[in-house]
Amino acid sequence: MPIPLIVQGVTEGVSSIPFAWTILKLVPWVVVIAALKFYFGGARNASERVMHSKVVMITGGTSGIGAQITLSLAQRGAQIILLTQHSPSDIFLVEYIDDLRRTTNNQLIYAEQVDLSSLHSIRTFATKWIDNVTPRRLDMVILCASSTPPAHKKRLTVDGLDEEWQVNYLANFHLLSILSPALRAQPAHRDVRVIFAACSSSFIRAGGFDLRRATTTTTPKNKKDESLFGLSKLALMVFAHSFQKHLNAFKRPDGQPPPTRVIMVDPGFTRTPGMRRWMTGGSLWGLLVYLLTWPVWWLTLKSPQQGAQSFLYAAMEARYGRDEGGWMIKECGEVDVARKEIRDEAAGKLLWEFSEKMIEVKEKEGAVQRAMAKKEAEQVEKAGPKTQTPGSRRSRKGNGNGNANADAK
Repeated sequence: MPIPLIVQGVTEGVSSIPFAWTILKLVPWVVVIAALKFYFGGARNASERVMHSKVVMITGGTSGIGAQITLSLAQRGAQIILLTQHSPSDIFLVEYIDDLRRTTNNQLIYAEQVDLSSLHSIRTFATKWIDNVTPRRLDMVILCASSTPPAHKKRLTVDGLDEEWQVNYLANFHLLSILSPALRAQPAHRDVRVIFAACSSSFIRAGGFDLRRATTTTTPKNKKDESLFGLSKLALMVFAHSFQKHLNAFKRPDGQPPPTRVIMVDPGFTRTPGMRRWMTGGSLWGLLVYLLTWPVWWLTLKSPQQGAQSFLYAAMEARYGRDEGGWMIKECGEVDVARKEIRDEAAGKLLWEFSEKMIEVKEKEGAVQRAMAKKEAEQVEKAGPKTQTPGSRRSRKGNGNGNANADAK
């Protein structure tokens, strides 16, 4: 059909084609919008890797960028273990996994209940994972879970910590600290990767905050920015660098180099549920403003699929399976870290010690609370239901005597 129209335009003039001038006026704008959309969409992953038989553990794999990473790796045949706060029997999670299995034609997709807002839940799962005579295979750990509560609305976890600090940083520290023996025990020839999710806004929102000063208090606080989001992400990057040093320092019995490499990934600004929650402030007015300005965000922010490209690049690029690790990936390419604190070994050591102490204190408090709750439940169970006087009116009604007397009357 376009060819006859072009011939008609050449022979009879453009005016002979209905709406031709209107369409020609719109074409430049469409081209400009398409070019801007392509630019803001960021780089595309061009690396491929055989993922069959690979065991991938991922947090935050049910929404946003994490869901796209899960989908892409499952399509390539990887065995996926979703760490989620929901029970594996949760109807929505069951349907989500069934859809994934059917869409990807991959039945090796499972879920484990791990609530990142509970240190006890993390320890329960991680200790169960490493409690195996032959170390379980683990090829990749992807940490995508993130907490971004609405502005000026703080939430505390069951451990009494700020949700942003615990979910974004401390939970990852706790999980990897326990899983560390499993990562070190993998065969030397195996390509094992631990991928951390960084955030572009964290380096801005953390400002000039002194991480060393934060670790001298029982609860870190950012005086320049009431939100701990930026600080928690910055602490996560410092830990990522320290964790690679920790893995490299281990001397294997076979004398081989460690198989695990740590990679930090900055996906860029993406339209994830967390970003939307932060932009709207958790209010209806904020949501209304977001909806009215949605074309701007659609144009300038990446989609979750586009945001996942750098993660897929970090997971599949061959050269990141060698050397000592500790790379920072952005737009499917290696970049230098944005903050000097990330490679500050003294700050990393101080943060590590501070985190271990915080977890120790909170786990002791949690153990005491669980013991007291268990004791109270046992006392209630031992007391049993309240007994009733045999001759009371309520007792007669309960055993049917009241109705029998009424019938007799």
